[in-house]
Amino acid sequence: MPNNLLKPIDRDLTIETGKLAKFADGAAVIKQGETSVLVTVVSKSLSQPSSFLPLTVDYRLKAAAAGRIPMNYFRRERGPTDNEILTSRVIDRSIRPLFPEDCQRELQVMCNVLAVDGENDPAVLSINAASCATALSLMPWNGPVGAVRVGYIDGKIVINPQRHELEKSDINLIVASSLQGVVMLEGGANIVSYDLMKQAINTGHIENMKIIQSIQQMTENSTKAKSTPREVQDELWKTVYNVCSKAFYPIFNDHTHDKFSRDAKVKTEIEKATKVLLEIYPNVDRELLNSYIQKCFKEVFRKNIFKTDKRCDGRGLSDLRNISCSVDVLKPLHGSSLFQRGQTQVIGQESGVKEKNFMLHYEFPPYATNEIGRPGAALARREIGHGALAERGLRPIIPDNLPFSLRVTSEVLESNGSSSMASVCGGSLALMDAGVPVKEAAAGVAIGLMTKINYQGETIDHRILTDLLGIEDYCGDMDFKMAGTRNGITAIQADIKIEGLPLKIVSKAIDAGKSGIVRILDIMDTVIKTPRQDKKNSPVKETFVINPKKRGRIMGFGGSKIRELAQKTGVQMSPVDDSVFELFAPDSSAMEEGKALLNSWLEEKPAPDMEFGAIYTVKILEVEDARLLGFKPGDEIQVKYFGNDPTSGQVRLSRRLLLSPSVSAFKS
Repeated sequence: MPNNLLKPIDRDLTIETGKLAKFADGAAVIKQGETSVLVTVVSKSLSQPSSFLPLTVDYRLKAAAAGRIPMNYFRRERGPTDNEILTSRVIDRSIRPLFPEDCQRELQVMCNVLAVDGENDPAVLSINAASCATALSLMPWNGPVGAVRVGYIDGKIVINPQRHELEKSDINLIVASSLQGVVMLEGGANIVSYDLMKQAINTGHIENMKIIQSIQQMTENSTKAKSTPREVQDELWKTVYNVCSKAFYPIFNDHTHDKFSRDAKVKTEIEKATKVLLEIYPNVDRELLNSYIQKCFKEVFRKNIFKTDKRCDGRGLSDLRNISCSVDVLKPLHGSSLFQRGQTQVIGQESGVKEKNFMLHYEFPPYATNEIGRPGAALARREIGHGALAERGLRPIIPDNLPFSLRVTSEVLESNGSSSMASVCGGSLALMDAGVPVKEAAAGVAIGLMTKINYQGETIDHRILTDLLGIEDYCGDMDFKMAGTRNGITAIQADIKIEGLPLKIVSKAIDAGKSGIVRILDIMDTVIKTPRQDKKNSPVKETFVINPKKRGRIMGFGGSKIRELAQKTGVQMSPVDDSVFELFAPDSSAMEEGKALLNSWLEEKPAPDMEFGAIYTVKILEVEDARLLGFKPGDEIQVKYFGNDPTSGQVRLSRRLLLSPSVSAFKS
């Protein structure tokens, strides 16, 4: 049973294998403090060739890990939470780049948090345990990887800060690395400088090397035979390249194409090439042939960029797409914006709420990519991940002392790359249009990469692309998303497709991102430079003071009047003490309407011209439960009048008092 103890951060981190889940292809238990995670890896051969790696990562933090009972009706664990989905994506993105391109096995990685102490982060531990378990499995893999969380507290970079330390950190960044370089970045920052973010990444990468060396020591004696990737059929590949490349080069050099015309032309040429190739190789496996055609498509696209230093839409390597933006496009809303970058279009909507400090919800309907889908279906992992990234990009610019919370909705209307970063731009515009006193405007941009790698796996040449197209993301080696302001970074996310990104390229990508963000902010400033001051339909918050004796008049039985106020006017009322209430309205007109309704309830109504103690005949208009009372609407009954209620001011009539033997008068 291999066991290893490593101390990369002055807090013991232990990884143990060979004790639990021995039927799995690979299993590891990692522990730091009292937090422990079991990660298992199981793989199987595919029944037919696949053009992609079918990798599934499932991270679960169950209530039992914290010694709690699930607080739902069935008292059982339910579906994954947003945090579990986001963590699963981080683990997936950390290990996926190191699998061979032609790997033909299905893989499932399951991360089960056994215990959590509330201080040590199980997400980062899961990445390291997944790295160890995958290295021990049958899968061909060019790992291991190591991962740490980097913080910046009191002017110092801290590795793997505990939960209470992370609450006061200006950086919250996960860095995953292989021996070749960085393979994944995910995190946010409180508008820290671009140079400081580079330093944080460098520090995290150095610490990862210690974890990788320890995992290598554990797995070097593994006796499991690795499966082999699918062999490349050289003759077939050369024929596919010769046939297809001649058709692809003219398409990528025709800069008049947009997304759909280019895709249509590529589809037509692929169909023609497939017919030709099937005549040459009538018995070829169609899935293998399709994978070679896609490989040729990517290779020609990449070579054309290195050859011309031009992109398929005619832009230079650092050029932005055409950008247009506008605000106040939906007048009734607190704030709204429309942000267009090339063929990516996002509409941002802002509204004030009370339940949470700040939230951003990202929506990606199927029509954004000319597809058909089921509207209203459960959010996909991609939507949850993109929404969380855009929310991190905007959260640092939100003031801390706002009297209400904010919700930004970003709906993607068209998508051709970098819709999450367009959501940051559109969200920033919508916030300023709503009059929110943001600290400064924020924007986001995606940076891409094309590399040439030699037989030793070393990067010998590269091109960095600013403002990615969808096709450049598909064919390229990196999708490096970065959001920030003129003064610093607010969010960062890097998906790397090669086995490691050298730190010098990471630094260049951050520089390119900074340049792109500043240029986008210059364009946004032409539409709105500072938050609006004259927005009429901004949310309003006021204090409402009453006589404590009249509290019941605006509270009602069981808070019925509070609910009625919200239903009729949209004003939410919260009691502060016996005489003070807090009112929150979506706009000033709703506030005036709500206050008028409250004043009508508090208004002293003149006493009716009725004799105290007299008996009157009244007609029943409405009965809550006629079977219980024995009456129905329309019946006439006799009641006794005994004044008005001193608190609510309502007339008090009683039928029970008629049972009293003394009757002074009778009125009708």
